[in-house]
Amino acid sequence: MEFAIFARWLHIVAGVMWIGLLYYFNFVQVPALAQATSEANSGGPGGAAITKYVAPRALFWFRYAALVTWLTGAYYLAVSPYTLHGAFTLGLGLAEPAASVTYIGFGAWLGTIMLLNVWGLIWPNQKKILGIVPATDEQKARARRVAFLASRTNTMLSIPMLMFMQAGAHGLPFFG
Repeated sequence: MEFAIFARWLHIVAGVMWIGLLYYFNFVQVPALAQATSEANSGGPGGAAITKYVAPRALFWFRYAALVTWLTGAYYLAVSPYTLHGAFTLGLGLAEPAASVTYIGFGAWLGTIMLLNVWGLIWPNQKKILGIVPATDEQKARARRVAFLASRTNTMLSIPMLMFMQAGAHGLPFFG
């Protein structure tokens, strides 16, 4: 039981880090990098410091916070009354289905989609953008678009994901 409490604590801490960094990228770093890049043409500092020092470190914490959040969430579901299977099937087929299992299941599915976006779309494309892996200018332009869209998708999914996760534990009056 103590490990389940630790897993839940770690799930919350890693989740705050993951979503915090997601919001940082979308609301702070991307606009700042665009401004620094445009000002570089008129003698400004450019975005080299961000892309060389800040972005790689932030992306490390971002992707591993996503992974830890998902793994600890899956563990916690596996040992909870919701069950991992019950959550991912949205409670269908359970002897006594409950709205809370459906809510947490929707949250778990949204979190899974977000995790897949981080590791399957954002990170591989950011490696091209940052020069970690070789890419042509055309490949970098495409990578910027894909990473941008995946990141914005995750930002939009984060609100309902958080609401469904919270509703699973506490219920929400407007969900039923």
